[in-house]
Amino acid sequence: MAPSSSSFLLSLSFISLFPFISSSNSPTTIPLSFLNTNPNQDSYQKLTHLASSSLSRAHHIKNPQDSSISNIPLYPHSYGAYSITLAFGTPPQKIPFIMDTGSSFVWFPCTKKYQCSKCPIPSQKNPTFIPRLSSSAKVLGCLNPKCSWIHSKTSPKSLCHDCETRNGTNCKQVCPPYMILYGSGSTGGIGLVETLDLPNKKIHSFLVGCSLFSSQQPAGIAGFGRGHSSLPRQVGAKKFSYCLVSHKFDDVPKSSSMLVLDTSYVKSKNLSYTPFVKNPIVVGRHALLEYYYVGLTKITVGGQKVNIPYQYLTPNAKGNGGTIVDSGTTFTFLNHGVFEPVMHAFVKQIKGLSRIEKIERFTNLRPCYNVSRHKSVSLPELKLYFKGGLEMALPLGNYFSIVGENDVICLTMVTDSRLDKLSSGPSIILGNFQMQNLFVEFDLENDKFGFRHQVCK
Repeated sequence: MAPSSSSFLLSLSFISLFPFISSSNSPTTIPLSFLNTNPNQDSYQKLTHLASSSLSRAHHIKNPQDSSISNIPLYPHSYGAYSITLAFGTPPQKIPFIMDTGSSFVWFPCTKKYQCSKCPIPSQKNPTFIPRLSSSAKVLGCLNPKCSWIHSKTSPKSLCHDCETRNGTNCKQVCPPYMILYGSGSTGGIGLVETLDLPNKKIHSFLVGCSLFSSQQPAGIAGFGRGHSSLPRQVGAKKFSYCLVSHKFDDVPKSSSMLVLDTSYVKSKNLSYTPFVKNPIVVGRHALLEYYYVGLTKITVGGQKVNIPYQYLTPNAKGNGGTIVDSGTTFTFLNHGVFEPVMHAFVKQIKGLSRIEKIERFTNLRPCYNVSRHKSVSLPELKLYFKGGLEMALPLGNYFSIVGENDVICLTMVTDSRLDKLSSGPSIILGNFQMQNLFVEFDLENDKFGFRHQVCK
């Protein structure tokens, strides 16, 4: 079978795909925006930071701590995140959040004394929630069952010692503060129960973290994972969906289609589905239960199957292997044993272009090619196959990016051989760059993942 390819005219607009738009009917819709936290970088620096933050994110996902809320993404000097604006309190206060399907805790910068060190956005300019301005804000009590959502590995007796000694009678002990650690960053604060004011409904007694300090954290986090404290679980969503606007390096704020939270289950049209894969249950690695695993069975490049060892495609009893979908990761991460055959498949099929190793070393992306003397080039198609017959042919702009003044293109997937040796967890983390201009749906009621091609506007 002859290799298939995708051709494109070199221009900065090649990552914008040909438009065809469809709309969604759903009870609750929330605007979803592209977050740019450092507009002063050139395109080489941006790709380098995005690759670096994607590797950092992969390390956290593959090395989850005992606490299910410890896998909060870190975006140092990157603009690879997507944000939503939510309103909490009475009257409502609007706060931006990074949307993250890889974690389940929701927290916002809190009080006028909130401090964020080493943040791209100064603390004074970061929107914060002010509890004293809300009549519905309440500090989370120690005996509230939701306290165990934050401190799930600590026994109630240890958490609520004062309440135990008083036999629980009129105990006013508050839930202990939380501390979330990740890489070189952190955040900490106290739990609140507050009213979440959605466009068409109010969710009372919503558990949200009131963070008093953070390090290298540009905004709050809205966790959309599988845990009890996640936003979908707390609002009773039967499914949620979103469409991610294209990543462009023009520093112009972008807003994409709405994030849809569906509590009544309105059937979507023209979607292809694959069932979610059962999460591995591993003692001491409870964060693996937060992720959305999908059954990736095959990858083709230019119509030719890439030889990927089975051990990387299916999670084993220790939680190693398998594929997850993660909106908090920018560039898709592939374990070294997956990345190398995929990369070599591209190198083998791409003819007439010179690789630029200097750019590869600088950006941590490979392969990168010099296309400055070409009006157009042909690149192989990348296609993902999933259980249930789902086939996802990625648009060209979802796996190659132009760098600089139209003179270099790079494959936008990352790997790190050191992670294979020092960590475990998912072998493949599908990032948001690969999900541009795809309408994706997380069907929680029927436990399946769906998508369709759609330009997100």
